[in-house]
Amino acid sequence: MAQRVTLRKRNPYNTTSNRRRVVKTPGGRLVYHHLKKPATAPKCGDCGIALPGIIALRPRQYATVSKTKKTVRRAYGGSRCGDCVKQRILRAFLLEEAKIVKKVIKSQQKAGGRQ
Repeated sequence: MAQRVTLRKRNPYNTTSNRRRVVKTPGGRLVYHHLKKPATAPKCGDCGIALPGIIALRPRQYATVSKTKKTVRRAYGGSRCGDCVKQRILRAFLLEEAKIVKKVIKSQQKAGGRQ
């Protein structure tokens, strides 16, 4: 007959926060080990992929971890991936170029209208 295993926490329900595994101790007893929820990596705010270079932890654990493990050394370090940052920089550059071209065309038309 199988050995009985008693719960170690007060919560008796089979919920996601109460997952457990039966483990045999060196003394030969069977005990429950309560498992923590799996951590998910932070995602990019634009494209939604997991951010490379940032460790996956449960939310409260980020408070105890050093800053170097929560960010990368780049603009938008801990919130956007490198490709999205590259797109943002390129878009901003092209918008500025378009404004300059517009201004040049406007000044040329003004100069052409005077003659």
